Amino acid sequence: MAAQTFGLRNLEETFRSGSAALASLSLAWQRGGVVKPPLTGVWYPAGKSRAWSGTPEIYFAKQIDNSRLIKVADRKRNREMAMFTVALGTLFLLVMVYAWQHFSAVEYGYKIEALKLQRENLVEMNRALRLEEASLRDPERIDLLARRMGLASPQAGQVMRLEPAASELGAPVLARASEIAVVTAGQ
Repeated sequence: MAAQTFGLRNLEETFRSGSAALASLSLAWQRGGVVKPPLTGVWYPAGKSRAWSGTPEIYFAKQIDNSRLIKVADRKRNREMAMFTVALGTLFLLVMVYAWQHFSAVEYGYKIEALKLQRENLVEMNRALRLEEASLRDPERIDLLARRMGLASPQAGQVMRLEPAASELGAPVLARASEIAVVTAGQ
């Protein structure tokens, strides 16, 4: 603590005497021996010299009243802005159409996959129903069920063979009236 007090007191005395170079040397000694020049003036960017030079510049704010100025229309600038706006609008429209088309294609892809899955399920169900229909139409099964219900085999003359339908022959068939049997409730 005593050394720090002595260093600061020594630094203050050096500044009072007016010797800035000695003050920076004294400060550099306290920081570990590195001597850096004092910073005054304007800083130049990296491309130019990296040193301060001259006196610092001071800027004062000045109030400017532009309320009485009238803006003159620049037709060339307005035309350029209109062309830029049209070009930007066209670009935006093209991007939106592309996005709409892309998302529609993705949506239709999902719909197609769902319909393919539904079709596969329906084909499987149709196959199962055809198999069930074939088993239900089995003549042996029908005969067995008929005997369980108490039905007997038909007697000779009870079975009448019908003519094949017109669609099977491919020729038109005329309607005819023959042997109409009328059954009354009392008989």
